[in-house]
Amino acid sequence: MTKTSNSLRVAVIGAGPAGLALALLAAQRLPQAQVCVFDARRADQDPSADPRTLALSLGSVQLLRRLQAWPERAAQPITAVHVSQAPPSGALWPGARPEVRLSAHDEGVEMLGAVLSYGALVAPLQRLWNERCEAEPTRLSSRWGTPVTGLKDIGSVIEVDAAIVEPFDLAVVAEGGVFAEQARKALTHDYGQTAWVGQVGLDGGTPGQAVERFTGSGPLALLPSTDAPGATTTVRRAALVWCVPSNDDPVEPLADAQRIALLNMLLPDVAGRVVDIAPLKRFALGLNAETTLVHGRTVRIGNAAQTLHPVAGQGLNLGLRDAFALVTALRDAPSLPTALRRIEWARAPDRWAMIATTDFLARSFTWRWPGSGLARGSALALLNAARPVKSMLARQMMFGRR
Repeated sequence: MTKTSNSLRVAVIGAGPAGLALALLAAQRLPQAQVCVFDARRADQDPSADPRTLALSLGSVQLLRRLQAWPERAAQPITAVHVSQAPPSGALWPGARPEVRLSAHDEGVEMLGAVLSYGALVAPLQRLWNERCEAEPTRLSSRWGTPVTGLKDIGSVIEVDAAIVEPFDLAVVAEGGVFAEQARKALTHDYGQTAWVGQVGLDGGTPGQAVERFTGSGPLALLPSTDAPGATTTVRRAALVWCVPSNDDPVEPLADAQRIALLNMLLPDVAGRVVDIAPLKRFALGLNAETTLVHGRTVRIGNAAQTLHPVAGQGLNLGLRDAFALVTALRDAPSLPTALRRIEWARAPDRWAMIATTDFLARSFTWRWPGSGLARGSALALLNAARPVKSMLARQMMFGRR
């Protein structure tokens, strides 16, 4: 047992998936640490009905399995990914197609990732955390219905103001939120784009296949979803993320039938045909990131550290990797300052690679340069032909940059 983890007092602010995973990891791997979770959600509020869609990488699935918090039956494995450029992309060389195909079979894994609802993931995490608190009430605790209104670093401790002021050795902020509602961080950019999200029904296509289409307006993605309990129809469900310019929104004025027709024009044949669409919600998109995870005795993880464009679907995966790396540093380092220096260096390559990649892709959809579609299509075709590079990309998406 290192000095870092021995009797360390940790406040986890935010009981979403990243915060609860961090708390469970700390309870498991730092057996002498005291951990307290703060959240504005009341203890009697059931999160299981929250329908928001989450896309998790294989590495995240493996982490949650180790915590015994992965809801196998509620998740839809992603076994293949098809990324393509919508025409007109220009003429490529003979035999080349503006697309990349990734498959779990080619990578020798059971799945590339999985899709499930926010509630289906948070509910078992919360249940496990409550069970751990009941088993070790002197070490593990929760402050449900108690929003944190302030943090004050006074050098020897950090004071957490939540109804009463309590001292801790470390505060981990895991409250994320969406771009439009966040206070602006050190690195911020409004992409001028809107994401329309919801569910659609598909006829045809390949079960377990995720599809991303680069269109002239922005990326359009379909993620395979589990069917509703008791469903008998042959129509498969998919989660839709449809990114368009905010100031020239082609989706807002359309009726459902028109949205279905437009989706079928934009999507590749491998996606199947959209036959129905649920009501869509929209969110403003932007980059909002801290330049550093650590500030004094405060560490930010997940969306509290970096809110990204959804083009790569890596937001929560980054947060879970942040949580794992932080607990590992706290367990292995000889002191808290050393652990905090280690987590900063350990996470920098992964988070900055993802920030740069998603920022570049998001900005590229605002470019109206001649040949930009051809350039994207050519890059996809080259990547698909370069199998070692394609496999390296797949591994990075599954496990992060190591």
